Amino acid sequence: MAYHVLDEANRCLNCGKPMCMEGCPIHTPIPKVISLLKEGKIDEAGWMLFENNPLTTVCSLVCNHENQCEGHCVLGRKGSPVHFSAIENYISSTYSSKMTKGPAESNGMRVAIVGSGPAGLTIAVLLARKGYQVTIFEGKDKIGGVLRYGIPEFRLPKSIIDDFEYRHLVLKDIKVRPNTSIGAAITIEDLFRDGYKAVFVGTGVWRPNTLKIKGETLGHVHYGINYLYSPDSFHLGDHVIVIGAGNAAMDVARTALRHGVRKLECFSVTPTVAASKHEFEYAELEGVEFHYCKMPVEITDDGVIFVDAVENEEGRMVPVEGTETLYPADSVIVSISQGPANKLMNTTKGLKANDRGLIATDEQGHTSIPGVFASGDVVKGARTVVEAVKYSKIVAEAMDAYMQSLTE
Repeated sequence: MAYHVLDEANRCLNCGKPMCMEGCPIHTPIPKVISLLKEGKIDEAGWMLFENNPLTTVCSLVCNHENQCEGHCVLGRKGSPVHFSAIENYISSTYSSKMTKGPAESNGMRVAIVGSGPAGLTIAVLLARKGYQVTIFEGKDKIGGVLRYGIPEFRLPKSIIDDFEYRHLVLKDIKVRPNTSIGAAITIEDLFRDGYKAVFVGTGVWRPNTLKIKGETLGHVHYGINYLYSPDSFHLGDHVIVIGAGNAAMDVARTALRHGVRKLECFSVTPTVAASKHEFEYAELEGVEFHYCKMPVEITDDGVIFVDAVENEEGRMVPVEGTETLYPADSVIVSISQGPANKLMNTTKGLKANDRGLIATDEQGHTSIPGVFASGDVVKGARTVVEAVKYSKIVAEAMDAYMQSLTE
C-alpha cells in the first residue's frame, strides 16, 4: 500500500494551477499535501487534510473522485490521473491514530447539533475547535447518519466512523445523546430554554420517495434506504428487482448480492444510469443486470409490470402504450431517492420549508427562526458527503458569527 501511494505521489506534476483543487468541492490543498508526504512530513500532511475536512478519511473512500479531483488531473487527459483518493486514505488513516489533542478552551457558549450525519459531524468538530460546548442529539443508537446506516460496509467500514467518534468527539469533549429525537420529547424551544445559543439541524432525508403505483404496499416490496439501514433483517429470496439507477441503487444491488441474492436486475427509466461510472462498473462486474427505458406501472405478487419509455419533445420520459411486460421477482426494492421526515418541522413553530418539504435557508444556513441553522441533505436533498462538508463549513462560520454577536 505505502509503495503504491508513494508511486502515485511521485507522479504528481505539482501544477502551478492545480486543476485537482478546482475539481474538489472543498478545494483540498492536494499538491501541498502530496509535497509534504514526499518530504516525509506525513503528520503535517494529515493535519492539513483534517483541518480542511474533518471527514477526510470518509471522503477518501466514498467521494466521486472520477468527476472531482482525479477527473480534473491534467495527467488524466492522455493517460491515468494521480489517484489522490489512495494518497488521502493512506495519510488520513495513518495520521488519525495520532490525534490525541483534547478539547479547546471553552468560550462558555453552548450549541446543539441535531443529527450526526456528515453535516452535523462537520459542524460539531468545527465549532468545538472554536471552544463551543457541543452536544449532538442523534435519533438512532449510534452516530454517523447516512455514513453508518446508508453506505454499505464494503464501501465504508463502520470502524472508520467509530474511530471518528473517539478521535473527534470523545477527545474533544463533544457530548452525544443517542436515541434522542428532537421534535418528540425534546423540542427546539427546550434547547433554547436550557441555554443553547444556537441550534443546527442536519437530520438528513430518511423518508423514501415512493412510486405511487398499484402494489407498492405488498409484503415483498421494500425501500432502498430501509434495506441499507439493516440488510440482515430482510429475506429477499433468490431473484430481486431494484427500481432506480442512482448511486444508492447501486449500493442496494451490491449489498443484496452479498447477502445471498442469485439474480439482481436493476431498472432505469432513462437510457443511462444516474450512478457514477465507478459505481456502475462495479455493480455490472459483480453481476447486476441492467434494463433501460423501462417505467414501472404495477407491482404484483409475481414481479413488476414495466412499460417501455421514450423521451418526448419536452425531454421527459413517457410510457409507450401496449408494451406492458411482467418481469418476475421474489422481492422488489424501490430506490428512487429520499425526502425529509417531518416530525421536527411539525413540532417547531415558525420553521419554514420549501415546496419539496426541505428546510428553507439562505446561503449561510440561516433558517426562518433566529439562532436555528441547517445544512446537508435536509436542505439540499440527497447529495454527496463532500457537498455536505462544503456547505457545512460555510454554515459553521455563520453560526460562530451569530453567537459572537450575542455577546456584543
